[in-house]
Amino acid sequence: MGWTEERVSELKKLWAEGHSASQIAKRLGSVTRNAVIGKVHRLGLSGRATPSRPVKRPPRLARPKPTPMPRQAPAAPVARGGNALAVRAEPVHTHVANAEANVEPKRLSNGDMVTVLTVKDTMCKWPIGDPADAAFGFCGHGATDGSPYCAEHARVAFQPAKKRERRAREFDYIQRLAG
Repeated sequence: MGWTEERVSELKKLWAEGHSASQIAKRLGSVTRNAVIGKVHRLGLSGRATPSRPVKRPPRLARPKPTPMPRQAPAAPVARGGNALAVRAEPVHTHVANAEANVEPKRLSNGDMVTVLTVKDTMCKWPIGDPADAAFGFCGHGATDGSPYCAEHARVAFQPAKKRERRAREFDYIQRLAG
């Protein structure tokens, strides 16, 4: 459909009222948004009474990144006379790892720790230290029978169900006392 005088005057009126090219195209019918933009350009209709503005929506804010909470050391209750309990501040995971798997990490021939780049399929992949620390590495001892860990670390990692359940109950109990 072509641009008749009637349609051009309607276009000028709608453009001056501040309607968008898409809105004008819908009102006129059988014309595209791009055709409206082209005609506006050819007619030299640059100024508007009120500029077309989409519905104001609140700006989309980035979700705040969760700040890592400092790890609270799960505490073991210590009797303090009567029914009152004191809390021993010793991390359970450190206590468990040290008590049950007292294995010194294997060093490479140059004295460095086994890292992600140097660990082999046959080596124990038990993490040693803080991953954010430059001294972080892996146990590096020989892994046993398709396990990712050496025998000592496999014993800590793969606990019988009853032992796991008991530790979970103890941990929950301690958390309730602490918090």
